[in-house]
Amino acid sequence: MIKFRIKFKLYEDGFVVLDGLLSSQECDELRQRMNEIVDQMDVPEHCRTTFTTYHHEQLKTQGSADYFITSGDKIRFFFEKGVFDDQGEFKVPKHLSLNKVGHALHAYEPLYKKVTHSAKVQGIAKKLGLVSPVILQSMYIFKQPGIGGEVTAHQDATFLHTEPLGRVMGLWIALEDATVNNGCLWFIPGSHRSGISRRMVRTPKGTFPLTDFIGREQAYKEDTFVAAPVPKGGVVLIHGEVVHRSAENISEESRHVYTFHVMEALDTRWSPDNWLQPTEELPFPPLYTK
Repeated sequence: MIKFRIKFKLYEDGFVVLDGLLSSQECDELRQRMNEIVDQMDVPEHCRTTFTTYHHEQLKTQGSADYFITSGDKIRFFFEKGVFDDQGEFKVPKHLSLNKVGHALHAYEPLYKKVTHSAKVQGIAKKLGLVSPVILQSMYIFKQPGIGGEVTAHQDATFLHTEPLGRVMGLWIALEDATVNNGCLWFIPGSHRSGISRRMVRTPKGTFPLTDFIGREQAYKEDTFVAAPVPKGGVVLIHGEVVHRSAENISEESRHVYTFHVMEALDTRWSPDNWLQPTEELPFPPLYTK
């Protein structure tokens, strides 16, 4: 019955919130390890890339940056707006400067790898009927207090496109309570059944910028979004085509999250035009471990 409810709600609404994926201690351990990673962070000047989800700024600051487009098999650092001065020095403590760290924590950091391949995560995938799921990418998202940037309405399949569609799912794990006040996710229930409105694709080699968008994000009515608060240790399962967003974090509380995407690889074609591509160093690893 639980298996049926999870699968039905995900495919009916495009998302489902589940409590208790991780214990409070497991959440704290992931946060502590990220604190250590940031302590050791040494970011070259040319890599101080500001992350944003606004359409034109994405082309300029994210997709056009080699640092971003080659980060799929690495652990790299992406910053909030306005955290550097004109000389490229931090204006805020560096632990409060980051938007996210990505995109291969699941491969190179043992604690994150353990969570990603945990029996609970594998159990969810099996309940959903995934036969041969692989891990595409992973991120640690900070949503810093006071400056954590807005993530505008989007569909994950814009960036992670497959043929056929409907083969990608995000798992969004709250390492702290995610509330309306500190920037929880908001969804348009059922919007995954309407296809996608734009794609981010690689441009031909030798051209600039390195990525471009096909199509435009639609305008969505504010009153069609519903909030999805999540208690610490809970997880949101996110269909690759459901429209979702999060507001700025203007509260005094952070909203740390570990999130990753999986794809059903059976009878699925990963688009060679996606920004993210498997490499010799890191092919997409299978979720199920023997």
